[in-house]
Amino acid sequence: MTSPCKAHSGDNVSFSSTRRGFLAAALTGAALTLAPVSFAAAATGTSKSKTITGHLDPGAADFVYLPIEVPAGVNKISVSYTYSKPQVASGLLTNACDIGIFDEKGTDLAGKGFRGWSGGFRTEFSISAGDTTPGYLPGPIGKGTWNVVLGPYQVAEQGLDYTVNVTLEYGPDVAPFKPQYPPQQIAGRGAGWYRGDAHLHTVYSDGKRTPEDVAAGARAARLDFMISTDHNTPASHGVWGPLAGNDLLILTGEEVTTRNGHYLALGLEPGEWIDWRYRARDKGFEQEAQRIHASGGIVVPAHPYCPYVACRWKFGYDDADAVEVWTGPWTLDDESSVNTWDSMLAHSVRTGGRWLPAMGNSDAHSVPQVIGFPHNVVNAAALSRDALLDGIRNGRNWIAESADVSVDFQVTSGGKSATVGERLNVAAGAPVTVTAKIAGVPNGVVRFITDEGQTQQVTLPASGQGTSTWVTTPQLAAYVRVEVRHPKIDGTSGSGTEMGTVIPLGPMAALTNPIFLGAS
Repeated sequence: MTSPCKAHSGDNVSFSSTRRGFLAAALTGAALTLAPVSFAAAATGTSKSKTITGHLDPGAADFVYLPIEVPAGVNKISVSYTYSKPQVASGLLTNACDIGIFDEKGTDLAGKGFRGWSGGFRTEFSISAGDTTPGYLPGPIGKGTWNVVLGPYQVAEQGLDYTVNVTLEYGPDVAPFKPQYPPQQIAGRGAGWYRGDAHLHTVYSDGKRTPEDVAAGARAARLDFMISTDHNTPASHGVWGPLAGNDLLILTGEEVTTRNGHYLALGLEPGEWIDWRYRARDKGFEQEAQRIHASGGIVVPAHPYCPYVACRWKFGYDDADAVEVWTGPWTLDDESSVNTWDSMLAHSVRTGGRWLPAMGNSDAHSVPQVIGFPHNVVNAAALSRDALLDGIRNGRNWIAESADVSVDFQVTSGGKSATVGERLNVAAGAPVTVTAKIAGVPNGVVRFITDEGQTQQVTLPASGQGTSTWVTTPQLAAYVRVEVRHPKIDGTSGSGTEMGTVIPLGPMAALTNPIFLGAS
């Protein structure tokens, strides 16, 4: 915990945050609020700037608020910042500090004051009624206390020195920005299987692709829908309207980037913002999950085994609607996610509790990351926000590395049938035929997996097409799901074990949610 120990008035303001010093500042939980910096009123057409400098020791608060007293008559606020990045020994982390801003409506959790966040992706931004830096929300510069927010998520042992420059410009507001939100459905598209990537970034957060680039990439990947999920801001929502069309449904969302993991808020109402300023020890996640659910959206923990700072998922899954088990090109992180998810499926069978469906998304930020690698193939009643989210929420989807891959997976018994995310309600001893018809994975390895583990493995021919079948009963298999893998790098299939040694499997090409067998 830290507190400021000195401040100076004038055009330069300095703060130091140490364990020994103190001054008029509030420190509550993981937030530190410094003494305010005031600006005087000025004539139209003029500008005034002030520089704020300070120091943060290791153990600094998660969020450091720099209050700015904004007078009436301001039409633009501009902020730039720098911070020290000292050399550190190998294996240690140097400084990293995010930035954003809240307006005169306040900094309350999930409040109305949020005006933008760029994380560590930008060193400067500006806000006005019209022309605003991507990641920030346009609108009037109201009189009152604004707060520049620093997010020092890595502080080296030398501490972090920061410099923040704030400039106010005085004059009448320019013409306001008019958002163009995308439609929530495509008329005339009824029940079917729809392909979509639900984890995508643009220049409105830390991506390098423009919204135009992302929409073009989704079309090139032959997707039917996509969901925009820039980090911690809805700023891009208002630009997607002209980029949508009868061939591509664009839905709005957010990747909520907390200090204890990231999650996708999918299908948000256009313009809706979800707060991220909490850890697993707090109640913020439960509160925000309730807000997302109340608006009809879904909560999906993203890349839960991501090894980076503040990235690994630690909030649990009670409030989640699905989990992203495959993110971008296949890695050991994804392997861990699938193994954990499969254990959760078995647990749900044992306890009779609800099960958590799986998703896969690209998390594409820039070239060479491929939009749609992977993506979800969703069985939905229509090509609409509500129908797609309902399909994902109920596990009626499977994951493909590209639109070249197809999986037709079903089980049958005594005239009854079921497909992905459904239950085949037959007697415990009834024979059940499991069928998976695959295309698009040359020499691929098809695996049937149940609560007992892998029960069958078949290699596809070089054409990549084939049909695998297996007969079981609900007594032997509480559920069955399908994985389609590429051959290992050495060209072999990888059978799981050989003479007691674990044999790695090849990269995933397709993965389905389970079909459950027997009475519920």
